Amino acid sequence: MKNTITLSILLMIALAAGAVAQNTPAKDLFASKCAMCHGPDGSAQTTMGKNLKIRDFHSADVQKQSDADLKTVIAKGKGKMPAFDGKLTGEQIDQLVGYLREIGKQK
Repeated sequence: MKNTITLSILLMIALAAGAVAQNTPAKDLFASKCAMCHGPDGSAQTTMGKNLKIRDFHSADVQKQSDADLKTVIAKGKGKMPAFDGKLTGEQIDQLVGYLREIGKQK
């Protein structure tokens, strides 16, 4: 009985930690700054994404880019994508790059 209670408590802690991990600052930042064009899942299946032919973050073309390249695109912009240098901190840009890597693993 004692092992069952301990196991139940550990399971609840693990589930709570998973729920917290899904609500990260990077995910919130992505939702507020990027999802309008790139879509909430990074697939670019939005009106803007389709019109601008934005690449899916799950694609090999995006995921093979180095972190430095992705940071540059976010900071300096590219094509019709606006520059976020001065609007986001270096730490926030790093968080977004990490989040893009996580998105790439989801499909």
